[in-house]
Amino acid sequence: MTGVKESQGHSTESNFMNKSLPLIDLTQEKILSLAEETQFAPNGIVSRVLLQTPAARVVLFGFAAGQELTEHTSTSHAFIQVLSGACEFSLNGEPRQLKAGDALYMPPHLPHAVKATEQFSMLLTLFRATEPTRPLTRVNAAMAPVN
Repeated sequence: MTGVKESQGHSTESNFMNKSLPLIDLTQEKILSLAEETQFAPNGIVSRVLLQTPAARVVLFGFAAGQELTEHTSTSHAFIQVLSGACEFSLNGEPRQLKAGDALYMPPHLPHAVKATEQFSMLLTLFRATEPTRPLTRVNAAMAPVN
């Protein structure tokens, strides 16, 4: 995830995944309160890497109302859990409303964007693709089976 569009209408580049060391040390157990670890910034997006392994990364996000990540793709499988508030995810150009308690899976290469319709937090888990995947387009997404 690299594109951030702030509510003032300008874009900035940011590397969400390398801002700090993960909160969890892989050599020992740890219990976290996601509510307590979630941080919000006025007119901004705060991300915190909770866990990082060679195969996966878990990132906690806090979005101020109106903040958004512009459309982008990822080479990883992504699983998102909305923890609080509400947002709009655009998946392959189609807007979807999500709220606290909702979960979303995105395959690699799916164009997506997210906008905070109100202050919200989410947990993003990225899994490295273990086999080659083809980019998902509107044409082959429409033909993909739906469970």
